[in-house]
Amino acid sequence: MFTGIIMDVGRVRAVKPGGDARIEIETGLDMGSIALGASIACSGPCLTVVEKGPDWFAVTASAETLSRTTLGEWKPGTRVNLERALRLGDELGGHLVTGHVDGIATLLEERPEGDSRRWVLEAPSELAQFIASKGSIALDGVSLTVNEVEESRFGVNLIPHTLTHTTFGVTRAGARLNLEIDLLARYLQRLVDSRGRAVELPRNRFAA
Repeated sequence: MFTGIIMDVGRVRAVKPGGDARIEIETGLDMGSIALGASIACSGPCLTVVEKGPDWFAVTASAETLSRTTLGEWKPGTRVNLERALRLGDELGGHLVTGHVDGIATLLEERPEGDSRRWVLEAPSELAQFIASKGSIALDGVSLTVNEVEESRFGVNLIPHTLTHTTFGVTRAGARLNLEIDLLARYLQRLVDSRGRAVELPRNRFAA
């Protein structure tokens, strides 16, 4: 589990393609405190550390991950938003993020808005129903608040701190970003039956 608060911007140093891809990432994270088998969110997807050095680590991206995310487009030099897994007692500064990418959003427009930048993005049509104004969303692993929604398009605002401490400072229109819908929206959808009616939850017989 993660919070969507980026700890470091790493850089891909090597990619070994295949059915599963091996990806090596340079980082400023303290690798001495990260064990083999630990989880790190890499621009969204939760990946397992399979090898490491003083300033780098390697992960394996499965065929499923490559098909559902932008990782298949990564090459040496690609910048990557990195976040270590949430530990019990850590501050929850963003929102609960699982590292399970639901689809890919496309950045349609980016423009200055004061000192910040306003983005307009398009989500896959099947995910649009899960995006709500003032709700939370994760883009390339970054926790953001949705400003407005119109059908499959939605807007977010990026403050200068976010632009400086993530890959978003150099992201431009046309970019594809890993999208994770809010965890609450994911489970609320499960409470709706195929006819679009809310499922009645069993009553607590011990309730007053």
